Amino acid sequence: MTFSHDTEQALGTLVRLVNTLPGPNSQVDTMGALEELEKFVQEREFSAVGILTDKDLTDVRELRPLFAPVFTTDSDAAAAAMINAIIARGTTTPRLTNHDGHPWHIHYSRDGSSLACRITVECGIALAQVISAGERERLRRCEAPDCDDALIDLSRNRSKRYCDARTCGNRLHVAAYRERRKASGE
Repeated sequence: MTFSHDTEQALGTLVRLVNTLPGPNSQVDTMGALEELEKFVQEREFSAVGILTDKDLTDVRELRPLFAPVFTTDSDAAAAAMINAIIARGTTTPRLTNHDGHPWHIHYSRDGSSLACRITVECGIALAQVISAGERERLRRCEAPDCDDALIDLSRNRSKRYCDARTCGNRLHVAAYRERRKASGE
């Protein structure tokens, strides 16, 4: 299944947002300061974002626990209910736009909407597209035993198991290799 660039961008934003929550092996909240929100906005290439405030930080932080359970549910109906509740929090006004050198694409929130509203609607609609395409199993958590980061598996054969192959995946492959060598007496 191939999703549009906009959907993939929104899903990437969602994964990055959910992964700012403290995890089981790290109690660090990486969205605790306004500077971290500003960095997030820059990294995710949000357009037309004005000056961010502490209210923006609070509002965006409050979205994380709403989106996080979507990555662990094993039911399309439960995922749909969560997503519908999330989308209902925002104000949608779909429109076509072609800003910043990007081709025509759809924005689902109004010009001037708060960052939290934009994230709510854009990411909620992206999740709705995943569920409506019958692809909920692409939303999951990292399989590394010491990581539970959210991930979206956009691979053709749905084979992505780790949030980052260079860190979690590589660490587990190296550990397995060392175990095999140790077991064989090398």
